[in-house]
Amino acid sequence: MNAKIEAVTKQIGQVIKGKDDIIYKLLAAIIAGGHILLEDIPGVGKTTLAVTVSRTMSLKYKRMQFTPDVLPSDLIGFNLYNNQTGSFEYKEGAVFCNLFLADEINRTSPKTQSALLEVMEEAKATVDGVTRELPSPFIVIATQNPFGSSGTQKLPESQLDRFMIRLSMGYPDHSNAVAILKGNVGDVLNTLTGLLGQNDVAIMQQEAKKIFVHDCIYDYIVRLTEATRNENYFSLGLSPRASLSLLKMAQATAFIESCTYVLPEHVQSIFNDVSCHRLVLSSKAKMNGFTLETAMKAIVDQTPLPKM
Repeated sequence: MNAKIEAVTKQIGQVIKGKDDIIYKLLAAIIAGGHILLEDIPGVGKTTLAVTVSRTMSLKYKRMQFTPDVLPSDLIGFNLYNNQTGSFEYKEGAVFCNLFLADEINRTSPKTQSALLEVMEEAKATVDGVTRELPSPFIVIATQNPFGSSGTQKLPESQLDRFMIRLSMGYPDHSNAVAILKGNVGDVLNTLTGLLGQNDVAIMQQEAKKIFVHDCIYDYIVRLTEATRNENYFSLGLSPRASLSLLKMAQATAFIESCTYVLPEHVQSIFNDVSCHRLVLSSKAKMNGFTLETAMKAIVDQTPLPKM
């Protein structure tokens, strides 16, 4: 594993116990330049993970609790009239940072959620016809409670598609649950040091883009995404944006593993994380007893591996 990433993973693991696989994939998404959706029940450490990452990677961090009264202007900013100068002055919104934590994103209104579409796709914010660049790197980590929880509403497909991966923390196992009780998360957080800077993250993102991808891997990714458009399994398949996310995540995974080229195993290891939140299981598949996970497994099993 890349030495810097290994050190970062180890430090984050001091706070987030027993979730090295989640940490690994979250860091891969950051190196791939993507946004992360953390979906799980309350209290399993989603917000703590985002705070720990921001401190370990020395990123300018802002957090917003998404509630029904949050407005688009709270996110992207607004123009305020100055009586002294007789002109309007722009006030930055919460997204002007390196790491923006959208806490419980599915509790706010669709109008506010839509303010994130341009922000997440282009790293820009437009207010009154003026477009402003966001700091680089710019990453959104959004948490959401499972759909159906009190006060939640489903995110539109257009916004879900802008998240590179979706991760679920899950409950800790017994030994790690005991370790959480023995430790004081607040005290540990205060002792964390910045192991990477903004420039380090930017350099890693550029190096990951240079990881070699053979033509057969490009073909494999496209065949996987095309297979999800089979109506026997899904009523909504993967978009070209999802294909790009698969490619970037595979390159980032190879980079973290200190590999100079992408293997089919790199694609398979992140296929579900990149895909599941974008797909809609068809009625035919449900009638035949398929779940999203079993349908995804069938897609992988039926798609021939490339010959390297």
